[in-house]
Amino acid sequence: MLYQPLPIGVDDFEKLVTRGYYFLDKTNFIKELLDKKGDVNLFTRPRRFGKTLNISMVQYFFEDMRGFDGKKKDNSYLFDGLDIMQAGEKYLAHMGQYPVINLTLKSAKQGDFEMAYYMLCRQIAEEFKRHRYLLDGELLDEDRARYRSIMAESAEREQYADALQFLSGCLKNFFGKKVIILIDEYDVPLENAYIRGFYDEMVDFIRSLFESALKTNSSLEFAVITGCLRISKESIFTGMNNLKIISILNSQYDEYFGFTNAEVRKLCSDYNMPEKFEVFKEWYNGYLFGNANVYNPWSVIQLMDDLVSNPNVYPTAYWANTSSNSIVRKLIEIADEDTKTEIEKLIEGKTVEKPIHEDITYDEVYKSMNNLWNFMFFTGYFRKVNEQMDSEDNRYLELKLPNREVKYIFRTKILSWFDEKVKAQDRTRLFNALTNMDVPTFEEEVNELLLQTISFNDAYESFYHGFLAGILSGMKGYIVKSNREGGTGRSDLFVKPVSRRKAAFILEFKMTRDIRELEVTADKALKQIDARQYVRELEDDGYFTVHKYGIAFCGKDCMVKLLK
Repeated sequence: MLYQPLPIGVDDFEKLVTRGYYFLDKTNFIKELLDKKGDVNLFTRPRRFGKTLNISMVQYFFEDMRGFDGKKKDNSYLFDGLDIMQAGEKYLAHMGQYPVINLTLKSAKQGDFEMAYYMLCRQIAEEFKRHRYLLDGELLDEDRARYRSIMAESAEREQYADALQFLSGCLKNFFGKKVIILIDEYDVPLENAYIRGFYDEMVDFIRSLFESALKTNSSLEFAVITGCLRISKESIFTGMNNLKIISILNSQYDEYFGFTNAEVRKLCSDYNMPEKFEVFKEWYNGYLFGNANVYNPWSVIQLMDDLVSNPNVYPTAYWANTSSNSIVRKLIEIADEDTKTEIEKLIEGKTVEKPIHEDITYDEVYKSMNNLWNFMFFTGYFRKVNEQMDSEDNRYLELKLPNREVKYIFRTKILSWFDEKVKAQDRTRLFNALTNMDVPTFEEEVNELLLQTISFNDAYESFYHGFLAGILSGMKGYIVKSNREGGTGRSDLFVKPVSRRKAAFILEFKMTRDIRELEVTADKALKQIDARQYVRELEDDGYFTVHKYGIAFCGKDCMVKLLK
C-alpha cells in the first residue's frame, strides 16, 4: 500500500502542501492569532515541536508575497480544504494582505561572536534580497544606498542593529500597510553565546535588533516570535509592554504545537496501523501544554516513517539529540546528593516538586539548581502533574518524566554522563585494592563511587554490571571481560592480567532489596562461581591462580567477599 510521504525535517509550509506530504491541520492557529490580537507574541516550546512550520504557515497565509519583479503571488491554494478556510470572511479577508518579514536566528549557532554576528547579518541580508523589488519603488536615495549595502552584507554594524525597523518602514511605504514580523528560534544565538563565552555581546546586539523592530516600530502590525525559553524582559525585551508571552504553562494556543491524542489516533488510522497507537502513547505522549495533553511530533513522525518500512521496528528516543543537552549535562556536573536522589526518583516514575519562575536569562541558568530544573521543564524534559502557590506567592510545580522516550534519555544519556564523571576520577586505590585482595578498601572504594552515580529501585543486576565494568576499565596491565561463557553458565566479570603469571579474578554480583541480606547475598554470589565452574575458562586460558569476589548490592550499598 502506498502512503503519503511523512515530512521528516520539512518545515516549509508550501513544500509540505505542494509535494503531498502528510500533515495534520493546525491552521486554526491563524484564527486564534487574529482573535487574540496580540501585538508581539512570544511562543516558547521545546525543540522540534513544530514552531518553524507554524511560522512558515503564518507567513504563507498573511503575506502579500511578491516575486523579484514585484508581481503578486497567490498562495490561497495552499489552504484549500483546511480548517481556516471554514472560519469565515472575517478571517479570510486577511489572507495575502500584509507585507511580512520572516527571520530565523538558528544559523547564529557559531563558535565565536564574529562568526555568529556574520551569520545573523547574512540572514538579514537574505530577507532584504527577498524584498528587492522595493528598490524599484519610491525609496529615497540614501535609503536605496543603505538597502543595497545591507543586501551586499557590507553595511556598518549599527545599520544591522535596526535593520528590521528599516525594512519594515520600506515595506509599509511600498504597500501602504503595516508589517507582520516573524522571528523563529530567537534564543538559539543566546544559548549558544552563553555556552561559547560571548553572551554579553550577543545580548547587546539582539536587544538592539528587537527593541527597534518590536518596541518603537510604528510600521508594525503584529509580531510572532518563537523559542524554547522565556528570556527575562530585563535581558532582551527591555521595556516592551506590548509583549505577550505564551509558554507551556498558558492555556492559550495550547494544542497548536505538538500532536493531540486525536491527531495521533488519526495518523495511526490513516497509515492502517491502529494497533500501534498504544506504542505512540506510551513512548511520546505525556506533555502538558496549558490544558492540552500533547505528543512529541518529531518522534511520532519519525517512528511512523520507520514503521511504514518495517512494521516490526522498535520505538526509540528520536528526540535525544535534538534538545539542549549541553545545559542538561551541566546539571550532572554540579549535581549534589539531593539532585541525584531526585533524578533517581524521576527514573522510578515518581515526582519531584520544584519552584518555577518563567523569567530567566541564560547567564542565570547555572546559578542555582532550581534554575536548571526550570530550564529542563520549559525545554521538554518534564510534565507538570500539579501546581500550588505558597503564602509568599512562590509557584511550585510537581514534575515527572512524561513518557518512555524521556525516561530512556535519562537512563542512557544522563546516567552515562554520571558514569563519565566517576570514571574521570583517579581509581588507582580501587585497582590496587582489587589486585591486592584488600577487601575492606575495595568495598569502601566501590561504595564511594556508587554514591557518586545514580541508581533506581527498578534497576536490575545489569545496572550494577555496567557500573562495575565501567569503574574497573582502564586497569593498566589487565583486561576486563564481561559476560563470558565459562563452565556451565555465564560469569559477570573476568579481570585478567596480560601476564599469565599473575592472578586473575572473577567477579560475580547479585542484588537484594533488603539491606539485611547483603552478606548472605554476597555468599550466594561466591557459591555460584564454584557451582557453575566459572574458573574453568580462565584455567583453560593458562591462568593458574584465580581469586573469586562475590559482591552484593542494595541500592547505594554494597558488600564484598573474597574466596581465594
